[in-house]
Amino acid sequence: MAAPNRQDTKKFFENLSGAGKSIGVLTSGGDAQGMNGAVRAVVRMGIYVGAKVYFIHEGYQGMVDGGQNIEEATWESVSSMLQVGGTVIGSARCKEFRTLEGRVRAALNLVQHGITNLCVIGGDGSLTGANLFREEWSSLLETLRTTGQIDDEAVQRNSVLHIVGMVGSIDNDFCGTDMTIGTDSALHRIIEVVDAIGTTAQSHQRTFVLEVMGRHCGYLALVSALACGADWVFFPEMPPEDDWEEELCYKLSGNRADKKRLNIIIVAEGAIDRSNKPISADYIKDLVVRRLGFDTRVTILGHVQRGGTPSAFDRILASRMGVEAVLALLEASATTPACVVSLVGNQSVRLPLMECVQMTQEVQKAMDEKKFDEAVRLRGRCVTGVVLPQSGFNVAVLNVGAPAAGMNAAVRSAVRVGIAEGHKMFAVNDGFEGFAKGQIKEIKWGDVGGWTGQGGSLLGTKRTLPAKHAEKIAEQIRIHNINAMLVIGGFEAYLGLLELSRAREQFSEFCVPMVMVPATVSNNIPGSDLSIGADTALNAITETCDRIKQSASGTKRRVFIIETMGGYCGYLANVGGLAAGADAVYIYEEPFDIRELQANVEHLTEKMKTSIQRGLVLRNENSNENFTTDFIYQLYSEEGKGVFDCRKNVLGHMQQGGAPSPFDRNFGTKVAAKAMQWITTTLKETYKEGRVFANTDDSACLLGMRRRAMVFRPVAELREETDFVHRIPKEQWWLKLRPLMKILAKYRTSFDVSDSAQLEHVTHVRPKEAAI
Repeated sequence: MAAPNRQDTKKFFENLSGAGKSIGVLTSGGDAQGMNGAVRAVVRMGIYVGAKVYFIHEGYQGMVDGGQNIEEATWESVSSMLQVGGTVIGSARCKEFRTLEGRVRAALNLVQHGITNLCVIGGDGSLTGANLFREEWSSLLETLRTTGQIDDEAVQRNSVLHIVGMVGSIDNDFCGTDMTIGTDSALHRIIEVVDAIGTTAQSHQRTFVLEVMGRHCGYLALVSALACGADWVFFPEMPPEDDWEEELCYKLSGNRADKKRLNIIIVAEGAIDRSNKPISADYIKDLVVRRLGFDTRVTILGHVQRGGTPSAFDRILASRMGVEAVLALLEASATTPACVVSLVGNQSVRLPLMECVQMTQEVQKAMDEKKFDEAVRLRGRCVTGVVLPQSGFNVAVLNVGAPAAGMNAAVRSAVRVGIAEGHKMFAVNDGFEGFAKGQIKEIKWGDVGGWTGQGGSLLGTKRTLPAKHAEKIAEQIRIHNINAMLVIGGFEAYLGLLELSRAREQFSEFCVPMVMVPATVSNNIPGSDLSIGADTALNAITETCDRIKQSASGTKRRVFIIETMGGYCGYLANVGGLAAGADAVYIYEEPFDIRELQANVEHLTEKMKTSIQRGLVLRNENSNENFTTDFIYQLYSEEGKGVFDCRKNVLGHMQQGGAPSPFDRNFGTKVAAKAMQWITTTLKETYKEGRVFANTDDSACLLGMRRRAMVFRPVAELREETDFVHRIPKEQWWLKLRPLMKILAKYRTSFDVSDSAQLEHVTHVRPKEAAI
């Protein structure tokens, strides 16, 4: 890679050396999927910058016991960890570390290995212990010196202990971060079970009560309830009203009367009523059986939620956080407080560890004191309890472009929020083509029941653009008196909105509020960091790569060439490569030539001399018109002859299929709800003299996630940010992850850290709307 121009204001991490430094990494408390990805990233980034990195096995217990529990890590020792659940280096509760004597022993063991940088992966208890250890460090060293266990030089050499935390917890119960490592994977386990239970429950018209983890935090319960379309959810931060038994029974009996054969109730293990009395799954079951006589079953998921392989989201999150943690340690000074690496929206941030811990503890205190509104406020922004403005307009919703998992969840959310706000909702089949043909009908609350977990597009979707059908679409808008449009789709949806907004001069029917929600596996829409469907596709790629790598474990010396979708956008290939632990990824956005291909072959040849005798290469389908997947396969086969053999695999449309991931279900649900609220507000603003008239640029918008927040942008404004020839944004945030992938694959590269996280303060409740 060519050396970057350093005359600008960018800061490159090559200036941050780890030479002479030692980093210890440990996992503590409850295990969580993705912890291994974080350990792998810390080890490889640490070694990459020239530091020594040590595993501290069995958490704080291993630090106290020392000996073989503290082991120097090598590059190869973290191979094959990325796809493994739990924590390979072990985790244990440690009573001894809570005593001063235990912490003195732990300090001695660290000093003996020269470890003055600690990366702690765990929950708030583990991170609180780490901060106490840091605050006592000087006095611990003095104790060791006065007892003759270390000398003055050792005290001087190890005078400062730096600590960076990463939150590993499936409960997502830590304030200051939108997502903790392991939460998304736990949601995957829950949704897999709920989807499976759904089929048997429908067969017998049963009610199922599912208990999920969350003793003090209801995130898993609430989000899984959203993701599966549950009838009721109980969680600790928001206890039900005192008459909840009557309300629940009324709701369930109403559903049965509407011919709904399945009832799902989600209960967090820590669910309580307003008197702080537990609400158990068995109590709810007995209530339903006693009052309604429904056939009811209880399923307690338990530790299933901690198990299994980490999701693509958790692998990427863990890798990003691990690298960021090492950067934080390299940049730390003697006065830098212990920090925790967090995720807000789509951006890494560093926050003072104890500020986050204190806010987390305040949540529990508020619940103990029955200040439940305060507990919800501390957890993050919440839309529950908002009084929805009532309106009476006709709103059309349609899918445009290729199908993407999560589209149906978005439609369901839009329809139900729209009805709740007083609108009459109309479903348009087959995109703009169906619009022109009059394939429009009113869609009611019950019509979208069960849509959340279904893949593809139940409305039907086509790539047809509206310009050539503008007159017929305008006629249908007149016939059905459509006052606003919600378009859910990919690049064609974006182009369609541009065409409709331009056609307003000719057709006044298009002078209505229009909003687009991005939904495409390619994630190539300007104005949004993420699109509905991309996470499901990433999981399909990651799971396939895991199986392919596993198939090579017996044969050895084999390299796989995998082709992904995405058009000219390399998001799936690049981020999928990071999640799967690829050795090389070829994308259109970063041109490559025959010399780079040759260098990659040589890199893999060297890799085959180590204990890791397999390779994984991903190629975006349009990365280069000449260096096709077949060409790369043949080149690797020829150049690797005698060293490794090759196989190729084109993943194709399997990336578009399947049930949507929890992320896509919830992302689709939330963005569609937010889009409908925008429509309601805009309709009221533009309704004058008995009609809706909206012809300004800001009445045709795209709703997307940008860095930390959900943002509405006029599509006309996004025109300048778009490469229309290649159907991609001119600037793409995920390209900053590319050096990460290369570093973790052992390539020398430049890494711009000028945009890396800076230490902030928890001065207000951070919005949680960007998280799953």
